[in-house]
Amino acid sequence: MVSSDIIKLTEDLEKQELEAQNGIATPQVYEQLLAIYLYENDLCNAKYLWKRIPASVKASTPELTNVWTVAQNMWKRDFPGIYKALNSVTWSDSVANIMKQVQDRVRSRSVDLIAQAYSSITLDTVSAMTGLPPDICAAACVERGWQVEADTRMVHPVRPISETSGQTSSEDQLYKLTDFVSFLEN
Repeated sequence: MVSSDIIKLTEDLEKQELEAQNGIATPQVYEQLLAIYLYENDLCNAKYLWKRIPASVKASTPELTNVWTVAQNMWKRDFPGIYKALNSVTWSDSVANIMKQVQDRVRSRSVDLIAQAYSSITLDTVSAMTGLPPDICAAACVERGWQVEADTRMVHPVRPISETSGQTSSEDQLYKLTDFVSFLEN
């Protein structure tokens, strides 16, 4: 999915939720909107959406509960739990593509996190954080230019070269501070 497609779909789904008959949208709208919030890693909006969904819709829609299980694991940063929740379900056509994208984005963020945070890490830990079997994980690490020691099963990630953008503007700093304070208040 392209970013502009996601933004448009999000706006359409939010509009459908707001304009729904009797204030209750269809389960498909809730499923897709919750999945998109996960794709965007917007866990706060995902949580608030879950609270807004009527209990009757939650009870009658097992797939919605499955999407929420993924969200809960993302909130706890339980990477093995995220992949287990993503792969233990055959997703319906309405959310299958989005959930595949969620898995790809989570994996990408995990790889970036590993590269930023570790100078050495076990292959099993990398495998758990990426949701890949150890043999495929080792090949993917080598493909990224990371050193993998076969005998000790240690991986030595290569830190990405970060471009320093200089100083952030006062407006950016104010925005970040406002976001942080708003998060703390909620």
